This record gives sequence, C-alpha cells and structure tokens, in this order.
Amino acid sequence: MSIAAAAAAASSISVATNSFKNVTLSSRSPLPSAISVAFPNRGRNTLRRRFVLISCTAGDGSKPTILVAEKLGDAGLKLLEAFANVDCSYNLTPEELNTKISLCDALIVRSGTKVDRAVFESSRGRLKVVGRAGVGIDNVDLSAATEFGCLVVNAPTANTIAAAEHGIALMAAMARNVAQSDASVKAGEWKRNKYVGVSLVGKTLAVLGFGKVGTEVARRAKGLGMRVIAHDPYAPADRAHAIGVDLVSFDEALATADFISLHMPLTPTTSKILNDETFAKMKKGVRIVNVARGGVIDEDALVRALDAGIVAQAALDVFTKEPPAKDSKLVQHERVTVTPHLGASTMEAQEGVAIEIAEAVVGALNGELAATAVNAPMVSAEVLTELKPYVVLAEKLGRLAVQLVAGGSGVKNVKITYASARATDDLDTRLLRAMITKGIIEPISDVYVNLVNADFTAKQRGLRLSEERFLLDGSPESPLETITVQLGNVESKFASSLSESGEVKVEGRVKDGVPHLTKVGSFEVDVTLEGSIILCRQVDQPGMIGTVGSILGESNVNVNFMSVGRIAPRKQAIMAIGVDDQPSKDTLKKIGEIPAVEEFVFLKL
Repeated sequence: MSIAAAAAAASSISVATNSFKNVTLSSRSPLPSAISVAFPNRGRNTLRRRFVLISCTAGDGSKPTILVAEKLGDAGLKLLEAFANVDCSYNLTPEELNTKISLCDALIVRSGTKVDRAVFESSRGRLKVVGRAGVGIDNVDLSAATEFGCLVVNAPTANTIAAAEHGIALMAAMARNVAQSDASVKAGEWKRNKYVGVSLVGKTLAVLGFGKVGTEVARRAKGLGMRVIAHDPYAPADRAHAIGVDLVSFDEALATADFISLHMPLTPTTSKILNDETFAKMKKGVRIVNVARGGVIDEDALVRALDAGIVAQAALDVFTKEPPAKDSKLVQHERVTVTPHLGASTMEAQEGVAIEIAEAVVGALNGELAATAVNAPMVSAEVLTELKPYVVLAEKLGRLAVQLVAGGSGVKNVKITYASARATDDLDTRLLRAMITKGIIEPISDVYVNLVNADFTAKQRGLRLSEERFLLDGSPESPLETITVQLGNVESKFASSLSESGEVKVEGRVKDGVPHLTKVGSFEVDVTLEGSIILCRQVDQPGMIGTVGSILGESNVNVNFMSVGRIAPRKQAIMAIGVDDQPSKDTLKKIGEIPAVEEFVFLKL
C-alpha cells in the first residue's frame, strides 16, 4: 500500500461544517499567547508510554519464543525462561536453523552460528531480535537484519576483563615459551637452554584497537612495566592519555612495537590487516597476540613472516576458520602458541555474558530501547536516558502530523527542526529522527516499522527527510527546547494545521518529563500528548470550553487536558482537547454541529 493511498485509511476522523468548508488559515500570524485549562487525570500515570522498539508478546497473552542456538550460562537461561518459551537447540545445521526460525521471536547465538540473509528470509518477519552472546557480530548479516526490521544486540561488557586477561596470559606465556616447554617436559625432555624467553618489562606494546578490551590490556601491560602505544582512529586521545598511552599512526605502531596485541572487530577494512605488506613494516623479532578475530590476520602471510624471522613468535586464540585444520601450518608451527577461542571462557565471564545478553533480548522483546543495539541509532546510555521523553515526543509528533494529511496527498517531504541551546556536536538527533520516521510511516502503512528499519523503510517509500537545528541563547541544561515536524506539498484535512508557507506543521516540547503539543500550524496550544486529541477551530466566544466538555462528559469520555490558543479576543481560536477514550462518531458529530466550531479533527496517538 502506498503512503498516498494508505493516508486515506488512516485512523482519524475530520469534519468541516458546511458553512465553513472553504475557510483556510494558511497565512495566519502566530499567536502571542496560549490559554491552558487543566483537568484532573483521575490517577493516571503522568507518563505511561513505553519507549517502544518492538513488542513481541501476543495479543492473547502468550509468551514469545526464544531459540538459543549455542550454550548459554544457567543464570541467563533462567532469566529467559521467566519471560518466554525457550528452545535450547545446539549444533544446528543451516537447514535446521532456517526451519526452526519461522517459529521464533528471538535468536541467541555465540560466534559459531552464522545468521545470514537466509535466516531472516526464513523467519517470514517473525524474528525480531538476534542476541550475540559476546562482542563481535561478524557472524550476523547486519544489512539483512536491518532490512527485515530485526534488532541485533550484543553483550559488549561482560567478557571484557576475561578477554583482556587472556591476552595478557598469552603474551606472557609466549614470551616465556610456557606451552612449548610444558609439552617438552611431558615428553620426558629437560631442555632449559632451548626455551630461554624474553622479558616484558621495558618493551613496547602496540595495542591495535583501543576499545574496551584494548584499554584493559593496556592497563595491565602498564602494570607489567611495558611502554604502551595504541592505534585506533576512533579512540579519544584524552582517554588514552589518562592511562599513560600514546595514540600513534598505524605505520608507527608497526615500526615501533616489540609486541603487538590485536583488539579490533572484523570488518571489510580490518580483514587481513596484517599481511605480507604490513609484516614487512614491522621491527624484526616482533611478537604478535590475537584474541580478537582470526580474519584480521592473513594466516599464510603470518607463516611466511615467522619462517623469515620477521615475527619471532605468535600467540593466537582465534582463527579465520574455527576450528582450524588439523594439519594447519600455522597451528603446528613451533613458535606459535594456540588456544581454542578461550578469550571469554572464564566462569565469571560466561555467567556475565549470559545475563547481559538475556537482559538485552528480554528488554527488546518487552519494548524497551536497547543500549547495546548494533544496527539501530546508537547513543550512549547516558544520552539515551536524557532523550527518553523526547523520543516519545518525536514519535507522537510524527503520528499527529501524518494524520493531519488529507487522504489524497502523498507524504514525500519531511522537515524536522530542533531548537536547542546546545552546540551541534553536543546533540545527537539520530534516535529522534528515527522515531519521527516511525511515527509518520507506521499509521499509514501495512509495513511493520521499528527503530531498526525506519530509515530503510522511509527510503523505500521515497520519503525525503531533512533536519535543521536552531541554536537558542540560554542554558544548555535541557537537550531540546522544541521539536517541529513539517510535511510539505500535502493537503490537510484540518486547514488550521497549515503553516504560513503551506506545510502541515506541529510542534512540541517536554515539560517536567511529559511530552506536550505546543503549536499546530500557526496556532499556539498546550496539551499533553497522552491518549488522543481533538483539535477544533472555533470562533472565540464565552462558553465554548463548557459546551464541548459537556458533550464529551455526557458520552463518558474523560478529558485529561484542554488548551485554547487564539489570534485575539472574539476572533478565531484553536481548542486542543486531550481525551483518554475514543469518542463515538455521534459524539464527534455533536461537536461539529456547534455553531461556533468551524472545523475539527480527531487524532489517535
């Protein structure tokens, strides 16, 4: 269904009285003030709406189904079982996974299961969350997940210390030939002279990838008396300097280091980043540790560098293909120490990862924003907390705006304006843009829209969004003063919603943590964005609030807030009425029959 066609079926009702059918207010001056009348909310929560990302509990109350495809700690499984039906099926073939996935709302994997496009296609739209129990997500097709509206979350913190400790353990074991000498003694040998090692103190360690694990490795290496440098194009220099680490270029790191420790994700940019060319730039006798991803090293090139003496030793926990071939020259090399992907394999880390990913998956299925989402607009937990009420405001403004569009109009151009006292670099609007997109598309589309695929869905439908920021004077304590949404080149079913330049325009702000509608077209109003809203254009005269309130009261429709914005006394005004329930058509008809009411519209939130 196209946006233009679907708009006609949107769930809103608009009425214009016969005597004012052709009246428009597209060139009204802004009102100098708004008059507000508050009504008791009868015990309702001030801010009830959840910050919905996805919601997978069926309408009949049945539990969602979560497929756990690789072993997960008991603590995590208990959390999952308290919320959902849990299917623990390990070592599935791709065919078996594709068959099962159509019956599942969420999937949890570690690094051994490939979640490719075929998995998302086989799910037929039911799969809403993929949880990666660990940090790396190179085994999940993120573009396919986004296209199919599936959120991907990981567990980036629980195994950080375990991975860092394993990196340090491998570095020390490699430097002192622990694995080789252990095997020699167990074979009945006693070759002390053969396994003379090197000291760590005073050596230069280059940490390639200065994220969470890389930072913890650096801290521990400093404690061992090593000089630590790091390369990461995204790492802030102040964070590195705070722990005594110098950020350097990639080439400088290679040329300077006695030890190199890899802590980067596997991406097209980092794939085989250590190769014949980069090995040639290294100091002869360098030692390499990899507890990140096997694919970041060209394994054949590493064997050549070992044989040539460029690399003295290597300690590897990860491989391009896992498990590696039994006859792998790299694994069998005498100067290579290997472990079977044990970076996160401590009892504490396993339980921590299980709990972290279980909480993320359950939270996402329960409709909560996930701070560990990897294919949704990413903001820090602190910013996410601060933006929560603005997230609600953004989606509701989108929903209001699109319901004001007349059925024959196609929504193509959306302009979003943020008014804030904060500098551009200090205001991340990606999450807000996604929620406005969701609010505009979802009420008039048969496509399921969430934060993950909002931009993708908008692009598919030819929806062009532009953002503008208006810098205000004053204190930047609050992230935003107002958000304005304008839909261009459309007809409106409520003429008063048109701005001076002819766009459907709504504006809102957050007051005391609660989203408010503050402007419709050129008229200022003030109404909380809860329940639903009735907008009336009327002649400003005594008794209007009481007349409309009485009609709603007689129909047992509770009014939670009312605001009137006017041009001048006894002229035209906009009445915005917040209602908890949807009025019947007869009730709305009675409002439309009031002589002073020129037009009105009912909008569902």
